[in-house]
Amino acid sequence: MAEPVIAFVNGKSERLEEVQAAVRDVGGIDLRVVEPAQLAAEMLKAIDAGARRIIVAGGDGTIGSAANVAVQHGIELGIVPAGTLNHFAKFVKLPESLADAVRVARDAPARPMDVAECNGRIFLNTSSVGAYANFVRRREKYEGKLGYHFATLVAAVVTFARLQPFVLQLEVNGVASRYVTPLVFIGVGEREMKIPAVGDRVEGGRQGLHVMVIRGRARLGYLAVAFAAASRGIWAAARTPELDSFIVSRCTIEQRHDTLALDGEIVRMPSPLEYALRSAALLVAGA
Repeated sequence: MAEPVIAFVNGKSERLEEVQAAVRDVGGIDLRVVEPAQLAAEMLKAIDAGARRIIVAGGDGTIGSAANVAVQHGIELGIVPAGTLNHFAKFVKLPESLADAVRVARDAPARPMDVAECNGRIFLNTSSVGAYANFVRRREKYEGKLGYHFATLVAAVVTFARLQPFVLQLEVNGVASRYVTPLVFIGVGEREMKIPAVGDRVEGGRQGLHVMVIRGRARLGYLAVAFAAASRGIWAAARTPELDSFIVSRCTIEQRHDTLALDGEIVRMPSPLEYALRSAALLVAGA
């Protein structure tokens, strides 16, 4: 009889009991509950013991942490989407049913996916410098009292009202430019900003890092960018003076601050921030 596939579930996940039930129903899986801070260490133990595929259940932050280990050690990653938004799982088109997702994670062949890195740390979806990091910080602060969705709305309003542009240097294709901006966004793969697909990868879009920089200090200019992108798409917005948009394989950001967001998680990294595409670096079951 084949050894069971090892799976880890975030012990803080609101869907912990649902994941446990789905794993029991599917069978053939050794499920282990771990705290987020211990996930990487536990995965390394499993790899040292011979695991070539590891299943991880959780949200984008948990999956991103697992992806760092999987890319470094060349193992296959099975994903069970058990977070709030599950952006990467939706892009990969994994089943929303936990039981079906567990079966895919256990049995489906794996194929390589593009990811990106910032100063050596892997991320799956997006990174940002500036306003978004402040937005995430505020959302987390309000979430305990207001719930996720209302906290998101309040955090967005407060962040926009308190936007503070800052100076940074962005190097793209060997050319360095100075920006005064409230936000730099980096997405893995070409991104769309047109409603209703805001922030989603473009189906069949170009490979690379999609870098977007909002220019200037005026809030009316930011609103103009948002309206153009939402109504006509990001490349229409990029034809305005308020937005620059590039698709590149690598870029460098130099800033005074040391905070940024990776897959919705706030992290601290010293400048400069070296971004690079890692083409076909992550093996994902069922992708």
